[in-house]
Amino acid sequence: MNTLKKCLPDIAAVIFFILISVAYFFVPMTRGEVLYQGDNTAGAGLNKDVDDHYAKTGDVSHWTNTAFSGMPTYQMRSSYKSTNILNQFVQAYHLWLPQYVWYLFAYLIGFYILLRAFDFRQMLAALGSVIWAFSSYFLIIIAAGHFWKVMALAYLPPMIAGIVLAYKGKYLWGLIVTTIFAAFEINANHVQMTYYYLFVIFFMVLAFLAVAIKNKTLPQFAKATVVCLIAAALGIAINSTNLYHTWQYQKESMRGKSELASKTDPSNQTSSGLDRDYITQWSYGIGETWTLLIPNAKGGASEPMINNKIVQEKGDPQYEQLYQQIGQYWGEQPGTSGPVYVGAFVLFLFILGLFIVKGPMKWALLAATILSILLSWGKNLMGLTNFFIDYMPMYAKFRTVASILVIAEFTIPLLAMMTLKKIVDEPDYLKTHMKFFWISLGCTAGIALIFWLMPGVFFDFISSAENQALAAIPADQLAPIKSNLIGLREDIFRADCIRTIIIILIGVVLTLLYRTKKIDAKVFVGTVIALCLFDMWQVDKRYLNDGMFEPKDQVDQPIAKTPADDEILKDKSLDYRVLNMTTNTFNENNTSYYHNSIGGYHPAKLRRYQELIDHYIMPEMQNMNKVLSPENLSQRADNMMQVTDKSNAMPALNMLNTKYLIVGPQNQQPIAIENKSAMGSAWFVNKVDYVDNANAEIDGIGKIDLHHEAVADKKFEAALGQSAVNDSTAKVTLTAYSPDNLKYDCSSKNGGVIVFSEIYYPEWTATVDGQPAEIGRVNYVLRAINVKPGNHKIVLDFHPKSITTTETISYIASALLLIAILVILFIEFKERKKKAVAEA
Repeated sequence: MNTLKKCLPDIAAVIFFILISVAYFFVPMTRGEVLYQGDNTAGAGLNKDVDDHYAKTGDVSHWTNTAFSGMPTYQMRSSYKSTNILNQFVQAYHLWLPQYVWYLFAYLIGFYILLRAFDFRQMLAALGSVIWAFSSYFLIIIAAGHFWKVMALAYLPPMIAGIVLAYKGKYLWGLIVTTIFAAFEINANHVQMTYYYLFVIFFMVLAFLAVAIKNKTLPQFAKATVVCLIAAALGIAINSTNLYHTWQYQKESMRGKSELASKTDPSNQTSSGLDRDYITQWSYGIGETWTLLIPNAKGGASEPMINNKIVQEKGDPQYEQLYQQIGQYWGEQPGTSGPVYVGAFVLFLFILGLFIVKGPMKWALLAATILSILLSWGKNLMGLTNFFIDYMPMYAKFRTVASILVIAEFTIPLLAMMTLKKIVDEPDYLKTHMKFFWISLGCTAGIALIFWLMPGVFFDFISSAENQALAAIPADQLAPIKSNLIGLREDIFRADCIRTIIIILIGVVLTLLYRTKKIDAKVFVGTVIALCLFDMWQVDKRYLNDGMFEPKDQVDQPIAKTPADDEILKDKSLDYRVLNMTTNTFNENNTSYYHNSIGGYHPAKLRRYQELIDHYIMPEMQNMNKVLSPENLSQRADNMMQVTDKSNAMPALNMLNTKYLIVGPQNQQPIAIENKSAMGSAWFVNKVDYVDNANAEIDGIGKIDLHHEAVADKKFEAALGQSAVNDSTAKVTLTAYSPDNLKYDCSSKNGGVIVFSEIYYPEWTATVDGQPAEIGRVNYVLRAINVKPGNHKIVLDFHPKSITTTETISYIASALLLIAILVILFIEFKERKKKAVAEA
């Protein structure tokens, strides 16, 4: 009974979290509406053949042919049987709440667990959970459909809570909590977010070390460190299948180092990862950092200005078309779904905490905050960025450096809560340190006031990209347009400056009322919860609101089929590919819903395929677009037919068995054109040219007749050998197709090298008449094998043995975790029973 009584405040906090999570999504939830998210639609196309294969056979394929001519599914979906038990635990942790509701609930409960580990009282912990969970970026990524990122961020605070418990001497609970949430975290499969938070953990562990040195408790520190390492090992082992194959895949993906030596800009290449320009494309502007305090410091999201109320009220009607074409966001990123806003009064408390909170943890949180902000600047602080790219392990694997601000979104609320705890626990302390209170007010509301008074002194309200676009307008017309645009944007900015000032001043008044004992601690904390929730809720609703939801039956509709799709689907051949030239070919997966596509969208496609796109596929598409220049539809089709009849017009697309092209004349329905030069599923070649390096290999594709020759790295010479002399009767026929298993019949008088129009990946295996055969790589991206003369049955298969091995490790680790939980619960039960008997 006493235990239940002690737990009631925590139960009340959980109920509060459920209520506000439901309240945020109440309208769409009651209407049965869901978000339309491009990422989910893209996923439907990307996974279509794998889903169909599972529905037909009950087997999970780890390879898809629908995008980029074929790639592993390791980074597309969680498809390992060992995670089934873990996923049941995850759903229980979310209390089986509805979609969207549980995302917000997971944010809230996770930070609550962290603050309780730091010994915060329940009401303060609930406040901290609100200011963490409602940080704008966390709601923005829900709107964008980045659900793996949502889950990864939600599980990080409770994982860190386990680490805190361990270093506070609660070793058993530290082990369990850290292991459980480390397993959840890794299962969320967003390595970038997990990686960023390792910086936070590093600084926090240094803080615990400093305390241990000061208190001469290094043995306890060492024991806690061992506990955390064991927990991390268990969490990793539980997810060993996913982690191993992610690690393996990244070496072959765009995250790995290119084997090509750059001929144009060697400085842009990294030692082992993405190019620097790609890594830093989304870099937070230095001035944009003020969004932490003023959400509209750069205008908000990249949506038309006409959607803004101030523009609707104050805009000049003669520029209405301009307002529809130009975005609200005027920062230097290519685009954004919204700013990173942590709350005005929260930032005030953070600044105040730098003065009044004592101990190493404060400095750890400050260091992590500064590092996060500096690294988010990316190309705007290239010296530091280059240092981390070149010397920090794995840093070069991740793009969109602006997202590292998730660290600041953790450290700022945590230090803010430590500040509030100090004020609540020691109200008299603030009386003797009021100068810091006023300094903090000046550093937040004071700066916002200066910005409101003189916005043009500190900010440009037209981005460099917009200046370039507007430069096409005659000078005499440009001046009034820019003046109008700047004036409106200044009004948008100033409105948020005033808003920030008001929020901070209300918080300041509440704090002064508590300090002078006009209100008690519960009223103070309760009103601050209301203030912060009101502040951040309003900003969040700009980027994730009821109007963004649609009826579920509309969103769940399959991707619309075009007449061109219908025409292509009449072809019942087992395997061929389609190039859709009516879309952004390499930034969409709609085509993949119905066809095996040459294009697609995935941020971690195979590196060699991307290089083939850059060197051959894009130039070939550009040449075809020139053919499509006539306005007359029939003339376009005739011209395209003539091009596709020429085997040397598009060698890369032909070797990828691009049997159909979808072309879209302006203002007319797309049409499908058959490519007569597509080389089929497989063919014999007369000769293999072995070369010394990747540059020679990719260059060789354009120098030979791919129907009769192939080019390969010399490391595959032992596997492939020399091909036989010409045999006009030799043939290879695809007889059975599934995403991860291909069967062929072949016949030849002389034998030799068969080239398959299938993408090479190391874990594919081959058998010839049931006997293992070695697969080589030719033409930079394709598979090939050598067969002897005669008739043979060939099978290409993708069922990696590494999955079986890592799955076994995962099952063992999961069993160990369950045993550990049961043991600790038994010990805890015995201890409580013993204590109850003693008290009786």
